[in-house]
Amino acid sequence: MTTALNISLIIVSIALIASIMLQSKGIGLGGLTGGDSGGVYTQRRGIDKVLFYVTIALSVIFILLALVGVIVK
Repeated sequence: MTTALNISLIIVSIALIASIMLQSKGIGLGGLTGGDSGGVYTQRRGIDKVLFYVTIALSVIFILLALVGVIVK
């Protein structure tokens, strides 16, 4: 049980990192380190909107798996 939980936690964390990195493709390297991109806020459309919702879902799944992992151990 704990092995499957740990493997699923690793897979979800890698997917979460990838989805966050894909969202920041247009802001340059300064935005990755927390720098101000200087851009104007625009509404998410198309694939950006889907990626935003996927990131939210992956973060919720990650938190739930982490909590279950603490409870099980």
